[in-house]
Amino acid sequence: MSIVLNRKATHDYFIEERFEAGLVLEGWEVKAIRAARAQITEAYVIIQDNALWLFGSHISPLPTASTHVKADPTRTRKLLMHAQEISRLIGKVEQRGYTLIPLDLHYKAGRIKLAIGLAKGKQQHDKRESERERDWQREKQRLMRSK
Repeated sequence: MSIVLNRKATHDYFIEERFEAGLVLEGWEVKAIRAARAQITEAYVIIQDNALWLFGSHISPLPTASTHVKADPTRTRKLLMHAQEISRLIGKVEQRGYTLIPLDLHYKAGRIKLAIGLAKGKQQHDKRESERERDWQREKQRLMRSK
């Protein structure tokens, strides 16, 4: 079940592979995500010291959040993946010029997971081409329904 989607990701990037990572979250963040107060459209994933970090995501604290905890909505959050997957991602990002972008936040077995995409940036003409393709597919569906 998806919580938050990054619709901008498929428009701006070619998604080559998808990975799933866990997030290191605080208690108030989990409650806020369950209340759909998260945003990942401007977020990106970076590799530092053989670990993955999520930058730029925004989780708005609930008004009923604890008073003794100072909530930082844009803090960097660590992502949890197997060491083999991380080393594979490091190789692709450093050598081939790929980037890592968050695609969506979702639930899996009661836990909050983040889908990450290994992506290459699109040029402006690629964006136009994919838009034309999407419009053609939509038109084809209309024609098939009208018959």
